[in-house]
Amino acid sequence: MGQFIQQLINGLTLGAVYGLIALGYTMVYGIIGMINFAHGDIYMVSAIISVTALTLMSAMGITAVPLALALVLIIAIAFTSVYGWAVERTAYRPLRNASRLAPLISAIGMSIFLQNMVQITQGARVKPIPTMMPGGIELFSHNGFSVHLAWTQIMICVVTVVLMVAFTGLITRTSFGRQQRACEQDRTMASLLGIDVDRTISYTFMLGAALAAVAGVMVTVYYGVVDFSIGFVAGIKAFTAAVLGGVGSLPGAMLGGLLIGLIESFWSAYLSPEYKDVATFAILIMVLMFRPSGLLGRPEVEKV
Repeated sequence: MGQFIQQLINGLTLGAVYGLIALGYTMVYGIIGMINFAHGDIYMVSAIISVTALTLMSAMGITAVPLALALVLIIAIAFTSVYGWAVERTAYRPLRNASRLAPLISAIGMSIFLQNMVQITQGARVKPIPTMMPGGIELFSHNGFSVHLAWTQIMICVVTVVLMVAFTGLITRTSFGRQQRACEQDRTMASLLGIDVDRTISYTFMLGAALAAVAGVMVTVYYGVVDFSIGFVAGIKAFTAAVLGGVGSLPGAMLGGLLIGLIESFWSAYLSPEYKDVATFAILIMVLMFRPSGLLGRPEVEKV
């Protein structure tokens, strides 16, 4: 039971990170109907920015953890949002009226560009940071096995819940959310009604990048190491989470992320960790065989 609870905690923490990245995927898909395959590398860029910012703050003598984390979050969100805006401007907007294959290839090219840019400018070596939030809460101990809830795990789960509630409110209760949903339904009609479609899409890309920035900061603090290749794997897992939960559904993206995290955690603990990715994608295939729109997704109905 102790091991089960510990793996449950680990899986929820990992799933919260996947869910944050998946939210960015599903927001972009909801408004333009395409997957931003550069989103995982935006997350990687935010992690690299976090390491750089933490290193500079340490050199400047800023050692208070709450202050340092707040400043790193602000810096990462600011810079990563600019990256998200640039991806939309360069990889998507010029090809908005092209065939669906052209923006897909452009996004993959942008992903490769970002990965190689970071590798060239920052180097290929792993970049570690000192442990910022050591310790945690010992829930209970039995027969020499202790169940721990680390402070970083608490931080990740709390931040994820707060952001999920905030973004759900943003989409459902604000003027920007109504504009976004209007663009999702019919961009031509939305523009005729006075909505600036280009600005709405750009803001959506920036919001998705901001979510990836938060995930990048959380992962940097949690694991303490980053490198230029973490974006590809995390991006594929988050994309899988978005598809599993239902692309276009914010609660579905978070649910898919939590399920992926739990599957990986329990499979690694009780079975073979080498096959955790095989299990994840096998379960995705089985879900899509019986529910192609995902767990919380709604099937698209084309009106004629």
